[in-house]
Amino acid sequence: MTGLAPLPLRAWARRACAIAWLLGACGVHAEVQEENTQRPYVVRAQPGESLRAALHAATPIAVGGQRFHGYTRWNVRWTFRWWREASGRCAITEVTTRLHTEVQLPELQAASPEQQAAFDRYLRALSDHEQGHVQIGRDAAQAIDQGIRQMPAASDCATLEREANALGHRLLQDHVAREKQYDQRTRHGATQGARLD
Repeated sequence: MTGLAPLPLRAWARRACAIAWLLGACGVHAEVQEENTQRPYVVRAQPGESLRAALHAATPIAVGGQRFHGYTRWNVRWTFRWWREASGRCAITEVTTRLHTEVQLPELQAASPEQQAAFDRYLRALSDHEQGHVQIGRDAAQAIDQGIRQMPAASDCATLEREANALGHRLLQDHVAREKQYDQRTRHGATQGARLD
């Protein structure tokens, strides 16, 4: 979740960009690269066993002493390149932001038809809730990508690097706080239908 130091541009790329920049044609290239991983865990419900009990026994997810049936982790990393003007001022010329998400959800492999029907309803709501967490990660990556891309030139490259990484970390923390509020507001998905009777 940390920013990486800017990578130096080759001399020819710097010259080409400088000429294009003077002509107003050298914009900052920015893109968010996304990688998503699914990590299901197996649930087997015994005849007569409540679905809640089966899920609670099977889940490998424990956070802060609480057990959960679904969980999303996301991580944002960013790199950027800059151009040093003859005056020493530095400006961002390229930003690459990477988002990795990992979603853990249950997979029911043995159940009665009634348990399966209840599980299917529950899983849809639980999956929707977890996709809300994925979206917060996407929003964080996009905000960091755009925020660094739109930074004004700094007096020197060390200042630019420091300010860009500070912005990235600040935006990251804002979205971590937003994620906690999301869980509080939805009671970890219960208000979205992710609850078992």
